[in-house]
Amino acid sequence: MKSYDIAVIGGDGTGPEVVREAIKVLDAAAPKFGFKLNYTHYDIGGDRYLRTGEVLPDSVLAELRRFPAILLGAIGHPNVKPGILEKGILLRIRFELEQYINLRPVRLYDARFCPIKDKRPEDIDFVVVRENNEGLYTGAGGFVFKGTPHEVAVQESINTRRGVERCLRFAFEFARKRHAQQPWRGLKPEDVAAGKRAQLTLCGKTNVLTYAFDLWERVFHEVGNEYPDVKRDYAHVDATTMWFVKNPEWFDVIVTDNMFGDIITDLGAMIQGGMGIAAGGNINPQGTSMFEPIGGSAPKYTGKGVINPLAAICAGQMMLDFLGETAAAAAIEQAVIRVVREKLKSLAAGQMGYSTSEVGDLVASHV
Repeated sequence: MKSYDIAVIGGDGTGPEVVREAIKVLDAAAPKFGFKLNYTHYDIGGDRYLRTGEVLPDSVLAELRRFPAILLGAIGHPNVKPGILEKGILLRIRFELEQYINLRPVRLYDARFCPIKDKRPEDIDFVVVRENNEGLYTGAGGFVFKGTPHEVAVQESINTRRGVERCLRFAFEFARKRHAQQPWRGLKPEDVAAGKRAQLTLCGKTNVLTYAFDLWERVFHEVGNEYPDVKRDYAHVDATTMWFVKNPEWFDVIVTDNMFGDIITDLGAMIQGGMGIAAGGNINPQGTSMFEPIGGSAPKYTGKGVINPLAAICAGQMMLDFLGETAAAAAIEQAVIRVVREKLKSLAAGQMGYSTSEVGDLVASHV
């Protein structure tokens, strides 16, 4: 029997509650599909910081490197200044473990929960590949004359050939793999006849960010020449947000930089039904990867048993897929779809018709 060692960081607010349900579902799937999961829990988050002054000790980060995957609940505490935990935990793990891909599936499971009129599950089914180690998030920049009327604040976007190319190459490979069995339904007949099987859209701002996205666009086409079966597409980020709402069926796989990816994936979460169903992965294809619900810690719901755990459960499903347990991952996703379509009244906290633990029980029972 295969065995996987998993690091678990419940984190803040409702994080431990949703992670508990994710583990419940993972433990239901593991014996059925012939593998074992061994969890090591870490006390990392706002409470520890307030108690000890430590955010993420070097010793803990060193330990995390030894795991193939981390399951994360949420980071963010109302009594800790914004930025301390986010930069000290989330960004530090993403950067120092070189989780250079943020992977965000955007899939609608039930049309009732889509805020866009007349959109069906087949219309909203795409994936955003976000560069996760560069851009505006590197912290490059500074102040001049801080605190004076003449203050200048500079925030620099860092884009390296290495960083851009490895992100784009991952995106092309992902698009190819996503449609290994049959071509993407959005392709035109002439594209299929020409051997295309998938579409990759570069989301950028080439008309204004003429240095950063000149690099992105050049490498996009250079790397794309190695993938003749993947159709190349481009959209400005502002147009992308418009089409997410108007024509989400136009998208298959999208690749973009750190900042734009951060923004458009939240919009993606809304059109797929809300933060309660949105999961993401921070991927190092050759190292430790971290999977999480993309919503926040939701402190106002902490301890009430009303938060939606499906995003965390879907994060666990993504983790299994990353580990190579694709059959178990598919079974969890099908169980989530069944619960969403047959049981839930809403995906919003407190309005599901079931408690947090009851939703976890339902999914586990259907795996």
